[in-house]
Amino acid sequence: MRSSACLFAALIPALLAAADPDAQLRTALLAKTGVVTLPGGAIEISREIVLPSDAHDLDLRGANTTIKAAATFRGRALIVIPAGKNIKIHDLSLDGNRDAVARPAGLPSSETMFSRFTPNNGILAEGVTGLEIAQLKAANIAGFAILVNAGHSVRIHGVEITASGGLNARKRNNTTGGILLEEGTTDFEVLDCRIADVRGNGIWTHSLYRSARNARGRIAGNEFATIARDAIQVGHATEVRVENNRGRMIGYPAELVDLEDQAFPVAVDTAGNVDRSVYRNNQFEEIDGKCFDLDGFHDGEVSGNTCLNEESVKNYPYGNFGIIMNNSNPDMQSRNIRITGNTIDGGLFGGIFIIGSGHTVSGNHLLHLNLAHCNDPGPINCAYTPNQPDLLRSGIYLGAGADRPDVAKSNTVVNNEIGGYGMSRHCVGVAPGVSLAANTVAKNECSDDAAVARVLFVKPH
Repeated sequence: MRSSACLFAALIPALLAAADPDAQLRTALLAKTGVVTLPGGAIEISREIVLPSDAHDLDLRGANTTIKAAATFRGRALIVIPAGKNIKIHDLSLDGNRDAVARPAGLPSSETMFSRFTPNNGILAEGVTGLEIAQLKAANIAGFAILVNAGHSVRIHGVEITASGGLNARKRNNTTGGILLEEGTTDFEVLDCRIADVRGNGIWTHSLYRSARNARGRIAGNEFATIARDAIQVGHATEVRVENNRGRMIGYPAELVDLEDQAFPVAVDTAGNVDRSVYRNNQFEEIDGKCFDLDGFHDGEVSGNTCLNEESVKNYPYGNFGIIMNNSNPDMQSRNIRITGNTIDGGLFGGIFIIGSGHTVSGNHLLHLNLAHCNDPGPINCAYTPNQPDLLRSGIYLGAGADRPDVAKSNTVVNNEIGGYGMSRHCVGVAPGVSLAANTVAKNECSDDAAVARVLFVKPH
């Protein structure tokens, strides 16, 4: 028979675990399956918590639980999910203690995944099939609030993210703070999330050039406020729907914009090779940048969206075109985009920049354009390319290419309303080498809108 002293010694670890919230939390998260209710209250941790790699059919739920990074925290994320199947995390709060743990960091190399580079995330999930994250509150996260690498069947909804994201050595944003789905994440949804005061991108898909594209996703019903980079960026993806999202103050605060890397803010951005995708019925106000950047976008639709700017010119130091096409990815060509029924109200330069062929641009309302009054004397230099004086002052501009040559031809530009400074003279412009006759341009209503003055002066308070 064991002595009472031996029995007491054997009980010490269990007693300590019961008294230590960190140990209680880690013990709870050792579960591989089933329903697990996490300990309540605020729990500080100094190192990451890693779920079992063979976890499956696991439901992790908080009970007024907040997991907070201690000032000494070091780890990839507060919670790391290295693999698994059918894992749900919900009704939980995360506090990343950003002011204490953040260190200046730039961007990873073009061959490095963010999940291998960025520390101090909220939740990091790698290779999980059937992941659901819901009713999560994440604040003060130095890295990404949620980072999903190569996930499948991912559903993120009802998440609230505030005051998150890091800075580089120049004190500019380094893309972090929001939700990142990378490296061929497929069959995903990001729905009804609230993202505010985030330094980097709000919601972002990204894959390395040689990696599989992200696929079959829906980003819908989300709200954004005060985002210093992009509210939404669809990067290297196919079959993604971006719809019914709303945002305000995109590209603010201006001092956090990554000027050196020319990462100028966009309400809905595109990168890499993106096709068979739809950007529909999104509404944004006060964008210090572009409304839609279609770099790499082809064979898709941009319809029914609204971007509104109502402040003075000085509030848009990074202002640009409303909608712009580009072709920096070598695997795509700008082809067959439908841009219909959008409203761009208040643009520093023009409304829509077109390259390539097969596009339909119709029924758009491009109002209060050319706030910069290009190329009249003034504080803004509009001579972006000396041989194209009409580039920045045209309502719609047919270009000869962007990052790569791709002359605008065989496009249909009809039934658009185009108003703003000088629009009666510079309604539809063409680059050298572009033939207006090689495109169908008809029935566009062009006018110098005197009401443009409403945005040239700061409104009284």
